[in-house]
Amino acid sequence: MSLRAALTTTAFVAACAAALPAVAADTLRTLAQRAGVRIGTAVNVDALNTDAAYARLLAREFDLVTPENALKFSVVQPGRDRFDFAQADALVAFAEAHGMQVNGHVLVWHQQLPDWLTQGSFSRDELKAILREHIRTLVTRYRGRMASWDVAAEAVDEDGRLRDTFWLRGIGPDYLALAFQWAHEADPQAHLRYNDYGGEGDGAKSDGIYDLVAGLRRKGAPIHGVGLQMHVSLNDAPRASEVRINMQRLAALGLQTHISEMDVMLTLPASRADLRAQAALYRDMLKACLAVPQCRSFSTWGASDRYSWIPEFFPGQGDALLFDMAGRPKPAYDRVRRILRAAASGKRTGETVKPVETNPENK
Repeated sequence: MSLRAALTTTAFVAACAAALPAVAADTLRTLAQRAGVRIGTAVNVDALNTDAAYARLLAREFDLVTPENALKFSVVQPGRDRFDFAQADALVAFAEAHGMQVNGHVLVWHQQLPDWLTQGSFSRDELKAILREHIRTLVTRYRGRMASWDVAAEAVDEDGRLRDTFWLRGIGPDYLALAFQWAHEADPQAHLRYNDYGGEGDGAKSDGIYDLVAGLRRKGAPIHGVGLQMHVSLNDAPRASEVRINMQRLAALGLQTHISEMDVMLTLPASRADLRAQAALYRDMLKACLAVPQCRSFSTWGASDRYSWIPEFFPGQGDALLFDMAGRPKPAYDRVRRILRAAASGKRTGETVKPVETNPENK
């Protein structure tokens, strides 16, 4: 991004900050804070920089944001010795202006890697040095400003074994423990988590994720939480009871849990019955989270259907989020708000409602 573009982005974010009203008393974020859980969403920074209505929606309803792409390797480090933080800086500035936490996403992933890295010829020691520099540069830059990091994502395959990735082939299975250690050294106060899809309920992948994080704990790796992505449809969502049991066994390892990227894609055009079923799924997964005290945040992968990733990757599918194409609340929003309101009133499945902590435990 050019200097002129960066300055324009900064000016737009500042203008949005000045224009946004105070948060109302019955929004998702105010109810979630009273219920003792963070409510979050992934942010399209290009949209944030150009769509004032989108910026207002984010600031009004959410208190936790995750960059969709701004911190992925190919975006933030397009050259071996060149970093581009313009988009990430804009999101962090926006979040700080509106009292939001930021989750850094993602330090180690097998996709969206730059050509200079994947097409290069590097020894194991060189790859370790590259990954260490990448992690330390990002985490050090935002030390004290990122509440958490997705240190590694999607390292487990569908059968529960480690996925065959660029990093596994180049460094070996210890790349995961090393990544957590390097991130912790760069910011000892940040909450570090492993993030994956398809392991939310019961099954081989869920067991593989459990075995992975349990092994990291045994090795003394500074891992503090697990993100359960929850990209689902009406036909393939796990049972809420399985999700709760899975969260409980992760909690028994001393780990916090997070529903980190939820969306529920529907076949287009969505019927009223589909929207009601979608709302019930959001309700059930939020209730599963609230039933486990160690579940500390509930995030969607996008705020409104206008900027959802799903139609591009799954043609004919969409309408997956809490707000529609125009930013209007859907039945799923109403269900989520209703559950948060009940939890905010002290009805969190009989548990004492705990206040949200700025610095979570288990660091």
